[in-house]
Amino acid sequence: MHNDQHTQRKPWSLDFAAEPEEVAALRRLMRIHLRLWGLAEVVEDAQLCVTELASNVIAHVGSGTPATLAVSMNGPHLRIEIHDSDTRALPTLLQSGVDSESGRGMALVDATAVCWGIELREDRKVTWCELAADRCPPVVVQGTPRLSSAEGLLGLYGAEELSGGTTAALPRLGLARAEAAAIDIIADLLHWLHTHGRDADDLLDRAQMHFEAKAHLSA
Repeated sequence: MHNDQHTQRKPWSLDFAAEPEEVAALRRLMRIHLRLWGLAEVVEDAQLCVTELASNVIAHVGSGTPATLAVSMNGPHLRIEIHDSDTRALPTLLQSGVDSESGRGMALVDATAVCWGIELREDRKVTWCELAADRCPPVVVQGTPRLSSAEGLLGLYGAEELSGGTTAALPRLGLARAEAAAIDIIADLLHWLHTHGRDADDLLDRAQMHFEAKAHLSA
């Protein structure tokens, strides 16, 4: 008998510096998190929106501006927010010409998202958009040897955080802590690959292809 368990989609956020190389990293993190959430169908749209919202900060507030990406579920919608401290530089939806090299960012967001807007708070500006995610079914997790191996690895990482590096009396990880451990594992592997001169993006793509092939066989 299998114990089915639906993946929880808890809000998460990440501080970053608004720079082009950081935008690429945000795109990768969005892909990882949304696939963990079972929202693979909206990954491309979410990456586009994150790219445009973050690039808007770079272009109109300044490169290197401290910012925050916040991602959550708002009912059936995936909500993406970019926070920055400049309450004066407001994103504008421009009707750009075909040959225009700027002003298309919010037009792309407007065409992709269900809705978007700007919130002015006392110390920051929040530019947000929401994508329809109700077409994505919840992820059902069933016990398999492959999942057991993954849970063992997650347990090691979780134990390191909980007990300062020892695995004694390891408590059962909750989904939120297990998700954080999974991100740590992936990040550490990417760092290892980078330090050994490997293309991390290429390895991510190959791993995703391997995952999808295995998922198709087990479906």
